[in-house]
Amino acid sequence: MRKLLIGLVLMTGVTTASFAQTPPTLPNPKRIETPAQTGAIKLYPGKAPGFENAKQTEVWFDIWGQTMVRNVTVPTITPFLPKNGKGNGAAVLIVPGGGFQFASMSNEGWPIAQWLADRGVAAFVLKYRMEETPDADADFVKALMARFQPPRSTGPEPEMQVVIDIARSDAQTALKIIRANASAWGVDPKRVGMMGFSAGAMTTLATALADAPDARPDFIAPIYGFMTAVTPPTNPQPMFTAIASNDGLFKGQGFGLIESWQNAGGSVELHFYQGGDHGFGSQKMGTTSDLWFEQYMAWMQASGLMTPAK
Repeated sequence: MRKLLIGLVLMTGVTTASFAQTPPTLPNPKRIETPAQTGAIKLYPGKAPGFENAKQTEVWFDIWGQTMVRNVTVPTITPFLPKNGKGNGAAVLIVPGGGFQFASMSNEGWPIAQWLADRGVAAFVLKYRMEETPDADADFVKALMARFQPPRSTGPEPEMQVVIDIARSDAQTALKIIRANASAWGVDPKRVGMMGFSAGAMTTLATALADAPDARPDFIAPIYGFMTAVTPPTNPQPMFTAIASNDGLFKGQGFGLIESWQNAGGSVELHFYQGGDHGFGSQKMGTTSDLWFEQYMAWMQASGLMTPAK
């Protein structure tokens, strides 16, 4: 049971370190009021494609002090823009994780978007569609516990591809919206990247691999996602990636992702931390993984992503 609980913790984006300080009991999701989500923009003018007859109700909840959302049927992006005169033109679409069961907004979404905006980068948090979960909280927890299994070493399970494709579609739509509003938001349409965590990292990579001409991220940052080899797109985007050696979901997979990206001519910066586990996100763990965001910003600066192309 404890192993399953740790698995659930990892899927939520809560680290196993914080779990170790919590009694090994079933998590008790506490429903909360829907946040204001000031400035949130719907991705689609009407019902989302394929969700015209969706019956589930969006649920916001708290587990161990973290705000999460599930049963999303109306995907949105929420802009976090630099103060007037402080923007540098770069933009990042942020995709929180949550095992495609929910999105960990307060760990892997809003705080990181604010960090970027404070440094002159326009940020957009994606609330995307995922798998439908039971409405009753107890049934939701049971479904999560029943579903959890160690991931395959070769990549996502085939049965997850449908939901990955839906999340990718939302991400692609979000990228189009950001570029369509680039002038109003002070964004350079040629410097629009993606950053995702866990399931969000899988969504980020899937979007890059799809390589759609009108919805291609210009740079990517999959954070603690699968590290297995892929077939990169032509002219692979610059990649920043970070993972801990003791990641409870994706450790021991090697670095096929890095090697395949480099072999295709793509540039990669990899940070492989001694500790930090899975889901470190915006949390301070007392490990060198706490430095990942500043290292990401240094990478953006060194890669020329913080200044307009000449």
